[in-house]
Formats: sequence, structure tokens, C-alpha cells
Amino acid sequence: MTESTIISKIWNMANVLRDDGVSYGDYLEQITYLLFLKMADEMNKPPYNKGLKFPHLKDAEGKEIPNGELCDWETLTSKRGAELEAYYVQMLRSLATEKGMLGQIYTKSQNKIQDPAKLLRVIEMINRENWSLMGSDVKGKIYEGLLEKNAEDTKSGAGQYFTPRALIRAMVACVRPKPEKTIIDPACGTGGFFLAAYDYIAAQSLNKDQKQFLKKKTFFGNEIVANTRRLCLMNLYLHNIGELDSEDFISPNDALVSDTGNRYDYVLTNPPFGKKSSITITNEDGEVEREDLSYNRQDFWETTSNKQLNFLQHIKTLLKINGQAAVVLPDNVLFEGGAGEEIRKQLMKTTELHTILRLPTGIFYANGVKANVLFFDNRPASKEVQTRDIWFYDYRTNIHHTLKKSPLTFEDLTDFIKCYNPENRHLRTETWSEENPEGRWRKFTYDEIIARDKTNLDIFWIKDKSLTDLDNLPEPDEIAAEIIDNLEEGIASFRKVLEMCVDTSSFATASSRP
Repeated sequence: MTESTIISKIWNMANVLRDDGVSYGDYLEQITYLLFLKMADEMNKPPYNKGLKFPHLKDAEGKEIPNGELCDWETLTSKRGAELEAYYVQMLRSLATEKGMLGQIYTKSQNKIQDPAKLLRVIEMINRENWSLMGSDVKGKIYEGLLEKNAEDTKSGAGQYFTPRALIRAMVACVRPKPEKTIIDPACGTGGFFLAAYDYIAAQSLNKDQKQFLKKKTFFGNEIVANTRRLCLMNLYLHNIGELDSEDFISPNDALVSDTGNRYDYVLTNPPFGKKSSITITNEDGEVEREDLSYNRQDFWETTSNKQLNFLQHIKTLLKINGQAAVVLPDNVLFEGGAGEEIRKQLMKTTELHTILRLPTGIFYANGVKANVLFFDNRPASKEVQTRDIWFYDYRTNIHHTLKKSPLTFEDLTDFIKCYNPENRHLRTETWSEENPEGRWRKFTYDEIIARDKTNLDIFWIKDKSLTDLDNLPEPDEIAAEIIDNLEEGIASFRKVLEMCVDTSSFATASSRP
């Protein structure tokens, strides 16, 4: 059966379950739970004989039930009706208490398919395939296809964890990670950067030790959302990264809280959208308060509640000397004053910030995002400023993309990769000149940057034709899509303000009680 046929079958079942109130995200989680068990069952049989051990059912306190049934695929497939649902619920709870990847996959797991007959149909659908015999490329494409469909569901908000794969591939093509080097993504979502880096490295001629290093010792990450972390782990495993009994290499901890002391050769990441970190606190009296969250890190240049600026500082600390970073960040990081200005100055002083790719709107599932890719290399401590020149590629001005009709492709970014010149990025040639003011590739010196107000890196030079030339307006559907993006962004901002007003109102009401 082809991968497209399998994806179609799996997703058709999702549509059936939607009528029962099971969202795409919930369905994808259930697929993950079941697929993990099915593959573990296959790996325990010839010719693999892995000898993976699964626990017996546990009670609510996490203690094994005497003579309790095993939490395995064979037992699950033997159940029917109400007995199936009861066993499945108990099995999920039991597996969540285990260590390693097993426990991470089932952390906070719940059964969202309440109809035992439909749960059985999903189990039988997965049971018909021999997943271990499929190539990792096929399994990976099936799961990636499901993740992308889930990201398209705007109601779930899953798109914020899904970076366009074309952009990720282009970033990896520029960085060109080498074998037996470590890679971290401190906000790894569903693992897109890991997969692109894996494919790039695996395509090289690797010896046995390099292959083992790639599988087990290359990738590290953080993902604080349990549901997303489990999807990431499953995605990686299906792509041949890690083992069923691997130790945790995707941490559930907030990467920004502290410096673990570990350093890496590459950082590839797209930190979560949203300018500020905040927490909602319910005190002893039931009053709700919202506070901006500032991380007290002695290794940070500045203390700020701006999440993006904190991630940028954290990424600097993660790099080994001469380590390389490619990170997607929103426009505010380039121009914000105060802490933002000081962080930009320190970044240019201590690292070689050599390239900035300006991205268009319409390429992310989150609406209205204006983002950039910053490429920089960590350098040894020195009194000399490490950044000499910054090269900008403007892939925003007069560029129009939409997710459905004109999505971003890898081919759209090949000219940028050519200009970046990953073979030797010290040999570059501007495409911009006074004779060619529309050239998208332009260099600015450190002195030119530092002389700008607030060390502003929000730089454009190409004339925006939509403002001056009515003959070059985008197609009507593109204009409509941009208007919708702006409206949805405004509505999202209004909702946040409304939530804060509600929280404040609740607090005031509670405070006024006698």
C-alpha cells in the first residue's frame, strides 16, 4: 500500500471521529499511542527480538496491580466493547509512569475516543500494516503528512509548532551540519529541524560509527508542551532517530529557566511566537492574576520579559566556540529599544552575525507573522568586535505567498542559498548596486549598523511596488488573504487584551468581597 493511500485511510478515520467531537490533534495523539505499541510489538518479534519490556497495569497510585494484565499490543487487540475502553484508559495511565521515551510518549495521555467500536476500528486499521517493514522515509512521510494536516487546523492552534519545511531545508542547506556534531533545538515543536538535518547528514557517505552517532547522539531539544513533545518523539523515531528505550533527549523543561552547562555545535530553531512570556496565577482565595515572566539568568546580557530576546540570549549560551546558529525570529528583535538594543550590540560584539534573511508574510500557519532568519557563529572572548559585515537578503518586499494557493517552496529560496554561498560564505558578491537598486542581496558594515538609531537591523531598500504602481498589485485573492491575516492578527490581539480584562475584573471582584 502506498504512503498516500495509508495517509488517506488514516485521515478518513479522523473525519469520522470528528462527528464524535474528536479533534484532529486528539486523533493524532491516539494514533501516536497506538502506533508506538504496535511497532514495539513488531520489534519484539523475529527477526528483531529487541526484548523490550512493558509493565503490568498499575493502580491510581502508580503501583503494579497483582496479576494485572500487560500493557502491550497483544493484550489491547484481544479486547472488545466496554472492556476495551476500560483497559485502554488504564493502560495509558500505567505507561505514563514509565521512564525514558516510553514515559514521555504517554505523559498526561488520555483516551479521547469514547466509542469502543470506533476505537476498535482505529486499532484494527493500525494492526493491518507491518510498520517495521516500511522504510523510515515512508513512515516519516506518513507521520509528517498527518502533522501538516493537523497544523492546517487553525482552531487547534497547532500551526505554531510547525515551521514551513521548505524554510527549514533552506536553513540547513546554508549551515551544512557535519557528521558527529551535536544539534539542539531549544523549542523543537514536532522536530522539523532535526529531520532536515538528519536527511542532510544521512545523505553523506557515513561509516558505521557516524551512523550510530547520528541515530543516538546528535539531536537534543526542549519542548514544554507534553502533547507536542510526544508528537516530536514519535516523528523522530519513525525517521530512525532514537530507540524505543532511548533515554530522554527531548527535555520537558523550559529551556529558558537555567543554563544546563551543555554546549552544542549547531542551534537550529524557531522559538514560539508571541512577544512576552507570562504566567497566570490563581492564589489561595481563587483570585486570578497575570504576570510578565522575566528569567533571572546571570549569563544573560539583559533581563527582559520579551520571550524572543530571551531565546536569542539563551541560544548564544548554548553554542560551543565556533558553533553555528540559524534561528527564526520576529521583526521586533531587530528594532526594539532598551534591552533589545543592548542585546543586538552584545550579539554583534561576541558573535559573528553575518546573515539576515527577511521573510515574507503568508508562509506560517500563524497569521500575520513577520519574521527573519538570523545566522551567526559564536566566537572566543575578545576585546575586538566579532561582526564585521552583515549581509541582508530581502525576500519580503514585493513577494506574495499564501498557504493554499502560493505556498513557500524550497525553490523559492535557492537564490538566497546561492547568494549565501555555503561552500565559502566569505566569498560573496552583492546583487544590489546603485545601478541595480532592486537587487535583494546587500551588505552593511558594522559601522553602518552601529550608527543607526537603536542599532536598528530592520533594514529595507527595495521600493515597494504595491505603494507606487497600481499595475503591479497582487492578485485579488492574495490581497484578500493578506487582509484576512491582518484582521485575524488584530482579533487575536483583542482577545488577549480581553482575557487580561477578564482576569483583572475577576481579581477586582474577588478583592471587593466582604
